[in-house]
Amino acid sequence: MTPTRRALATTLALTAALATAPATSQAADTPQHPWYFDTLRAEEMWEHTTGEGITVAVLDTGVDPTLPELQGQVLEGADFTAGAEGAHVDTDGHGTHMASLIAGTGEGNGIQGLAPDAKILPVRINPGGDFSLISVDRWVEGIQYAIEAGADIISLSGIRKDVIGASGPLAAAAEEATRGGVLFIAGVGNSGEDENTAAPPASLDGVVGIGAVVKGGERALYSTYGPQVALAGPGVDVPSRCGFPDGPLCLMEGGGTSAATALVSASAALIWSQHPDWTKNQVLRVMLNTAERPDDERRDDFTGYGIVRPDRVIVDGEGDPGDPDSPPIFRDWEAGLVPPATPEPTPEATPDDSAEPALGPEAEAAATSDDGSPLPWVLGGTAAVVLVAVTGWLLLRRRAA
Repeated sequence: MTPTRRALATTLALTAALATAPATSQAADTPQHPWYFDTLRAEEMWEHTTGEGITVAVLDTGVDPTLPELQGQVLEGADFTAGAEGAHVDTDGHGTHMASLIAGTGEGNGIQGLAPDAKILPVRINPGGDFSLISVDRWVEGIQYAIEAGADIISLSGIRKDVIGASGPLAAAAEEATRGGVLFIAGVGNSGEDENTAAPPASLDGVVGIGAVVKGGERALYSTYGPQVALAGPGVDVPSRCGFPDGPLCLMEGGGTSAATALVSASAALIWSQHPDWTKNQVLRVMLNTAERPDDERRDDFTGYGIVRPDRVIVDGEGDPGDPDSPPIFRDWEAGLVPPATPEPTPEATPDDSAEPALGPEAEAAATSDDGSPLPWVLGGTAAVVLVAVTGWLLLRRRAA
C-alpha cells in the first residue's frame, strides 16, 4: 500500500472510530470545553485521577504563574536564556499556553488543562521566537536541569532545524533523560506541507515524537511525518488566549504539534498519577498499545501508533504495562547505551560483570503491541542476539564432536 493510500485508510478508520466516542453532557466546542474533552472522556478520567503527584517540565519560553488557571500550579523552575530574567517570565506566551493545556485549572474562566493537578516545572530555554536561534547549550542545560530537579515528564514543543543527525549534545541529553527514568516527549514540527524535515529532539532515539490531528482523527496537514512519529494528539481548535496575556479565551484554529505535545504529556501525567509505581517504560507502553488506530495497521508515519487515548487506560483499565525495565520502543538503542564514565570500573571487574544481560522471552513479549504485533525499532538487535546465540551453540557442538 502506498503512503498516500495508507494515509487515506488511516484517516477513514480513525474518523469512524472517533466519531463513535462517548460524549459527555457538554457537546459544544468552547475554550472551556474543547472537542477532545469528549473524545478522551475527560470528566470520567477526572473521577479517577487528575494528575496529582506528577511533575511535567515545560521547556519553552517560560511560564507566567499569575494567570488564574495557573496559580498554585507552577514550581520555581530555572531560566537558561542569555538574559536570565526568571522562569516565570514569558513575554512570548508560548510556554504559558503549553503549561495551561497541561495543568490549567480553569479558574477565573481560564484554560482548563487535561491534567489539572499535575505540577509544572518551568524551564526557560527561549525568550521567544525561533527555537533554532537559541544556543544548543541552553537546550542541553535545560534538559539536564529538568532531570536533576526530579521531573517525571519533559514536554518540549520546539525543534532544532539547524541540528542534523542523531549525535551530539542533544542526543547525549536524551540519553541522560532515559537513564534517569524521565519520559521525554517532543513535537515533530509543522513542516508537513513543505520540506517535511525530521529534526531533533523528536527525531532522537529515546524521545517520543508527537504529531498532530484535527477533530475527527485526521492528521493535520502541517504535521511533520516520518518514522520519528510515535503518537499523535489534538493540534487544532485547542483553547488559547487570543492576545496574551490578558486577552479573552478562544479556540486556536492551528495549535500545531506544540499543542499536541502538551496534551500527550498531560495524558501521560494522568496515567502515571493513577499508577505511580509504574516506570516510564510502562506508561509509554500502555499509551502506545491503547492509542486509536486502525485494526490492520501497526503504525504509520503520519500518526505513529495512533491518537493518544488515556481514557482507555484510566477508565476502562486497558493496556498491559509489561516489564518495567523493558522499553516498548528504542529497546536495542537503550540496551546499547554506554554506562556513564564515572565511577570508573574497579580492577576486579570482569567482562561478565559489565556485560548487558540478554533479552529473554518476557522482554520480547513486553515489546509487542496489544494485538501481538511488534513495535518498531526493536527487532534488529533481538534478531542479532538470537543469531549469535544459535551460532555459538552450533560451534560448541561441532567442537565437542
